[in-house]
Amino acid sequence: MRALSVIGAPTSAGAYAPGQEEAPAAFRRHGLIEALAERGRRVGDRGDGPYFRWRPDFERPQAMNLDAVVRAASTLADAVAAAMSANEDLLVLGGDCTIELGVVAGARRGGARVGLLYLDYDVDLNTPATSDGALDWTGVAHLLALPGAEPGLANLGGAPPLLGPRSLLYFGADNISEAEASTMTRLPLARISGEEVRADLEEACARAVRWAADFDHVLIHFDVDVLTFTEFPIAENTRRCRGLSLDQAFAVIRALAALPNWRGLTITEVNPDHAPDERETFKRFIGALAEALAASER
Repeated sequence: MRALSVIGAPTSAGAYAPGQEEAPAAFRRHGLIEALAERGRRVGDRGDGPYFRWRPDFERPQAMNLDAVVRAASTLADAVAAAMSANEDLLVLGGDCTIELGVVAGARRGGARVGLLYLDYDVDLNTPATSDGALDWTGVAHLLALPGAEPGLANLGGAPPLLGPRSLLYFGADNISEAEASTMTRLPLARISGEEVRADLEEACARAVRWAADFDHVLIHFDVDVLTFTEFPIAENTRRCRGLSLDQAFAVIRALAALPNWRGLTITEVNPDHAPDERETFKRFIGALAEALAASER
């Protein structure tokens, strides 16, 4: 039974506005570590990486705050690699979506075959040239080292790409631009749509489990904007989309976290200011999270 290592990434450098940098502290303040321990997990807290609150970057308008994004991801990669070397599982508390680059880079340092389940409403396949300046929605483009990716991010793990197309599975992703759809078809990239999840949650989770069998280490990226905002308002993005329920999202997390090759969960885009009742919202979220990760004890 591996210990679970908690790592904070308090940064909104790649985001659209401030807020996510406060999430790691909010999780701890509302009893995350205690909730995990109560469910039998051996938990260690490796602390936080560099704190960065979003600000406009007029010198680099197409890739705002790039240096801070690279610094946060690089620091996180070192922390993840250290935890992996100590044979610990990971719970990374973000932070915006760009921190996943550091998680994947750190997880790959030992030469393991890494698979990433991307639980997100967006597919994040934009590059700085086609984006609006926020690196937030370019994360997967940098993981795959698509043309136009910033070298400082795409090269985090040494020789790019950090992931090949078959090492990525989208789950619940429905917001896809025409250009992104073309990229997904060309590569190709696998996706289990939100409609498929809602139609047959058990089969959607089973498909994810079958995909996960091909890897030494399986990671989960959980962008909470995949949740229907009006039903569970905690995400940075407040759009009124039909996403997943909290139970549907944690069903796939629970299914993968029970696998022997599961090694980490990264939670991104939590904005504590968007919770109508912060204490109650985090209590519910932490309860579901602790139950899901308790299932990973083998």
